[in-house]
Formats: sequence, C-alpha cells, structure tokens
Amino acid sequence: MGDADRDLVVRLEARIRALEELVAAQAKRIADLEARLARSKRNSSNSSKPPSSDIVKPPKPAPPQGASRRKTGGQPGHPRHERSRFPPEQVDEVRTYKMKRCPKTGGRLRRADLPPKTLQQIGLVEKPFIVTEHRAYAYWCEACHAIHYAPFPQEVAAGGLLDARATGFVAFLKGACRASYSTLRTFFADHLGVPISRGQLAKTVAKASDALAAPYDELARRLPDEPRVNVDETGHKDPERIEKAGQSAPARERPLAWWTWAFRAGLFTLFKIVDSRGSNVLIEMLGREFAGVLGSDCFPAYLKYMNACSVLLQLCLAHLIREVKFLAGHPDPVVRAYGARFLDALKDLFGVIHRREEMTARAFRRALRAAKRAVLKAATRRVPAHPDARTLAKRMREHGEAYFTFVTTPGVEPTNNVAEQVIRFVVIDRRITQGTRGERGRKWCERIWTVIATCAQRGRSVYRFLVEAVHAHFAGARAPSLLPSGP
Repeated sequence: MGDADRDLVVRLEARIRALEELVAAQAKRIADLEARLARSKRNSSNSSKPPSSDIVKPPKPAPPQGASRRKTGGQPGHPRHERSRFPPEQVDEVRTYKMKRCPKTGGRLRRADLPPKTLQQIGLVEKPFIVTEHRAYAYWCEACHAIHYAPFPQEVAAGGLLDARATGFVAFLKGACRASYSTLRTFFADHLGVPISRGQLAKTVAKASDALAAPYDELARRLPDEPRVNVDETGHKDPERIEKAGQSAPARERPLAWWTWAFRAGLFTLFKIVDSRGSNVLIEMLGREFAGVLGSDCFPAYLKYMNACSVLLQLCLAHLIREVKFLAGHPDPVVRAYGARFLDALKDLFGVIHRREEMTARAFRRALRAAKRAVLKAATRRVPAHPDARTLAKRMREHGEAYFTFVTTPGVEPTNNVAEQVIRFVVIDRRITQGTRGERGRKWCERIWTVIATCAQRGRSVYRFLVEAVHAHFAGARAPSLLPSGP
C-alpha cells in the first residue's frame, strides 16, 4: 500500500469517526426530543395530572356511523324526576283562585268535581330573624356592700351577639358555602339589615371551630383502628408564612409548604393540615401498628410507610392505568408496543372484575389470580431500554404485589378514587379562598372540611350538625358525635 493509499485510509477513518460522533449526538438529541414530546402529551387521562391542567380539552370522539349524539337532559325511556311536594304541615298559607265566567264564551261556570291545580311557591319573610334582649337585674348586698348582677345563662353569655343557631348559620356560610368575610358582611347588612364587623364574624367562626374540636378529636382517635383507610394529599397555601419569609430569601431558607392530608375511612373522613408530605405524617395519624389496609397512590411516602411499618398497602390501579396509557401513546414505537401489551393485560383484569356476578366465588378468585399473573408478566418482561418504561417496570417488580391486595382481602377497593373525590372539595376551596393565614385558620379548615365530608358520607345535614355542636359548646354540654350511634 502506497503513501497515497495510507493517507486515504486515514482520512476515511477520521471521516467515519466524525460521522459516528455526529450520529451519536443526533441520536441523543432525538431521544431528548422524544422525551420532551412525551412529557408534553401528559394530561389527566394518561397521568396523575388534574383535569384543570389540561389547557386544551381533547375533542369528544365522534359517534358510531349511523348514530347521533345524545341530546342533553332526560333520555327517552328514563323515569321522570320531579321535586317532591311540601306536606300539608309545612304549608303556611293557602290562597285560592276562582272564576265566574268562561274565558272563551263569557258564560256562567259550574264548579267541576276535580281536584284543584296547585303550585307551591317558596317566599322569603321580610325579617328572617328575631332579637332577644336579655336583662340581668342589679342587686345590692347589705353584707358586702356591693352590687351584684344576676348571671346570664351560660349559653347566652357564650354566644354574645349571635346565638347558637345564628353562629351555626355563619359557620355554614363560611365553610360549606365558601363565603368570604366581605360577602358575609354584605349579606348581613344588605339582606338582614344587621351591620356586623369582620372582627365579629371572625370571632363567630372561631367559636364554631372550638365547638367542632371534640367531634374532630374523636375521629382522630378512631382512625388507627379502622380496617380500611384511603389517603391522599394536596398542597395548602399560607400567604402569611410566605410574606414573613420574603420571596428574596434563598430557597432553602423559605418556609416549608403546608399539606392537607385526607383520610377516608368507612364511616368518616378526616382532614389534617401539616407542614410535611412525608411518611412521618402517616405514622403520627395511623401509628406504627396500623393493622388495616391503606389505599393510596404510589407516592414514595406511602411506600416508605409500608416498608418501615409492615403495613398492607393497596396501590391505586386507576393511577397505574393512566401511566400505562401514557406509555401506549409514547412516541417511541418500542415503548408504545410495551405499553399496549401492558394495557391489554390490565383490560383483561378489569374484564374479570366486571364479570364477577357471572362466576362462582371460586372461579372468580382463580380468574383474578390468573389475570394478576398476566399483568405482572406484561409489566416486567421485554421491557424497553427507555427510562419511562424502565421506571414503571422497576416499580412493578418491587411493589407490584401492592396493586393486587384487593384480590386476597375482601372489601378493599382496587382504586383510590374515594380519597381523590373527598379531596376535590379542598382543592376547589383552596382556589377560591387562597388558603389560610395562621394556625387558627388551619384548625378551622381541618374541622369544617371533616364535618362537611363526613356528613356527606353519612347523609347528614351539615347545617344541623353545626347548630347542634355550637349549642352544646355554648351550654357546656357534651358535643354531638359525627359517628353513627348504636353498635
């Protein structure tokens, strides 16, 4: 080989190395772009992101060929739903209307033997409140040479300007209706004709919060003994804490965020606001010896609690399905194929669950175990090298069994939907009220959210419970319980 040939080989080898480096750089760039594209396609249907984060809602699928979209409202064949009428004992006034002449011919009319046509109308009274003046007379004591006033009843003295029913009403408007103090002032001044200050309203809400302390604490003591608890958490704003720290402070010196935890048991729901999102909150609320089943998503705090305290966990299958849907629509075709196999196995699992009524108990358990093995196999076999797929496959190898606790434990739901549903109220409240400004506000939120969620769970009236709790608190009596009475 001559010098010219050697020079050519050298140049070609250099050229090949340069092209290989270029291909490697482009392959890395393509992988990064695919990852960015995949992340941009995450939405509420294929990830744990909330629906409010979907800036552009995907269009609804077109109806099958030859079919038309359903119209809004009642559908043909469905029973008609009408408001039930007020019973006679709730009717305060009856007005009758008669005719003497026919509206068409002008002829005389004779009363027909038919029941009258009725329309019940609700009206507001001019003054929907009463004012009671309590007078405590003064007395002179000849022995001690002092004036003594007769004491007011404890309930009257504790209530002050607003009695138990009015205090419960303010608490209901503030908590369940999310009315601001400015809105409450406007309502009292404009509709009721009663000017009342923001400070007085704040004191009234604080009294209601104190009245809910005992029912709340009763549920907190009961929580560790529950056989099944679903839990979820979300952020909680505290503008006062942020203002004190200052936005210019380094990130490590800024105050920790507050978190609202929702614990949903069979008979009640409990909310807790703390400055931690870690497993220490679970230890504080449920204890290290919690013997029930904990339903949750796969946030690391729950996994850590499971491992540290040997707690039986049911990870949410709905979250898993959304993650697998994301992989099934991934830009990488290999990841997409892996996600499709995984998703098919999950569909077969839920197909078995939906056919439960068609099978015997023994056949159902056998089919469920087979479907479970198929899901774990699809999740851990032939896993692509892409990080999105490997991350999920690793979790399934380490914690896959926690997704199937419901298979062997009767009464356990395969999803964490109940906890997510009760925390939705908190998320909406956070957007409207912009959080709290101190410990008193956090205590109020914990207690009123617990009352609202538990009353909804038990089919009880929130307003009536608030009035009962405030009445007992003012009278120094035992607070009512949010738990059902009897065995």
